[in-house]
Amino acid sequence: MKLSYRMRLLLIVISIGVLAGGGFFFKKILIPDSFGIYGHYRANAIAEAALVPVRHGTNASCFKCHPYEAKIHKKGQHQTISCEFCHGTYADHIKNGKKIGNLPVKKEKQITTLCLRCHNTEIKARPEHVIKTVAMPNHLKDQQVKLTHNCNQCHHVHAPLKYIIRAKQITGLLEAGG
Repeated sequence: MKLSYRMRLLLIVISIGVLAGGGFFFKKILIPDSFGIYGHYRANAIAEAALVPVRHGTNASCFKCHPYEAKIHKKGQHQTISCEFCHGTYADHIKNGKKIGNLPVKKEKQITTLCLRCHNTEIKARPEHVIKTVAMPNHLKDQQVKLTHNCNQCHHVHAPLKYIIRAKQITGLLEAGG
């Protein structure tokens, strides 16, 4: 059966109409009512996101209960680093203003591993003028200490230069500008 040109054209127009109508129908069913209120975005997502519990806190959240660490941290080279970077998520420690758990405190070799996340020369994460990097174990050899030393045996973890500057003051080896 051969269709005439007009019949083929009519079938194409009907097909396009059915597809377009079906597309508009499915669009109406599948796209939420709040879509487009604030541009190309689902407006209800804002209210839903507000219901998600807060997992992270600011340093100020930690400093309220840890004033000793706050005092040192604010003066130290690590003042711009979040407490959570080293200690873990605020929500694992505090909920509704009450302590619910202890955050991990690094000890021994864990401290060195943590420090080397940023301060390892091999990583080349940042230029030397931005962040002091060291090559282990060469750094320990250069400082003439045991190769088993951990970073916190010479550096205060919240203010890394605190012990170093104090040691130089005691020994009289304080450098100009230090």
